[in-house]
Amino acid sequence: MPLRLIPTFRDALAASDRPLVGMWVCSGSPVAAEIVAGSGIDWLLLDMEHSATSLETVLTLLQVISAYPVTPVVRVPANDPVVIKQVLDLGAQNIIVPMVSSADEARDAVAATRYPPEGIRGVGSALARSARWNRVDGYLTDAADHVSLTVQIETTAGVANAAQIAGVEGIDAVFVGPADLSASMGLLGQQSHPAVVAAVHRVFAAARDAGTPVGTNAFDPAVADAYLDAGADFIAVGADVALLARSSEALAARFIGTHAERRESY
Repeated sequence: MPLRLIPTFRDALAASDRPLVGMWVCSGSPVAAEIVAGSGIDWLLLDMEHSATSLETVLTLLQVISAYPVTPVVRVPANDPVVIKQVLDLGAQNIIVPMVSSADEARDAVAATRYPPEGIRGVGSALARSARWNRVDGYLTDAADHVSLTVQIETTAGVANAAQIAGVEGIDAVFVGPADLSASMGLLGQQSHPAVVAAVHRVFAAARDAGTPVGTNAFDPAVADAYLDAGADFIAVGADVALLARSSEALAARFIGTHAERRESY
């Protein structure tokens, strides 16, 4: 049987005539994932690094999201070939590997996504959703065509090595993480600090020179617009948990604050 797959993140970037706009799903909630999958957003980052999202949860989220015209990208918790193998076997076509700071680490990530002899991915296609339990003809030889790998640069070392990282064969995109980058620069919590923004721009330039799509994360709309103007090919502009937190705070401030003031005036 043919493998019914949506385009990979690599394919979506290549086909788009504008930057791709995405958001995070950190809650692990299938309902939240389904709501945002139908929003018209281009791509969703399913986060295993900074959330309680498990392998079982990733499987459920992928199944829920598959009904919608959105590209899911799973961020694994670390550059770990075992976890990468498991996430790929679940049927994830697109993964982000965090904290990649050198070309060697980038090559390790590529190897984890490829079957031998090109890589070290363990072979379990008869047992895995990725190959629809061996129902997909030629999956073992064609699997790399269905997998897109993005690496995340989040340290000063990564910025210094951005050109080499972006130039590694098999790296389909580079994603800059301003939060950890600011911490690495001694500017914890200051993602919009001019020095951090300048470092992000250096990665943009290095990736462009290598011909590799590059993106970043910015929940402040003004900062996101500035990065888009600077040439970001893709960007994440919000998260399900952040939207719920800020919206619930706004409701509390609007109604509790307003009515408390009214009572004080009686």
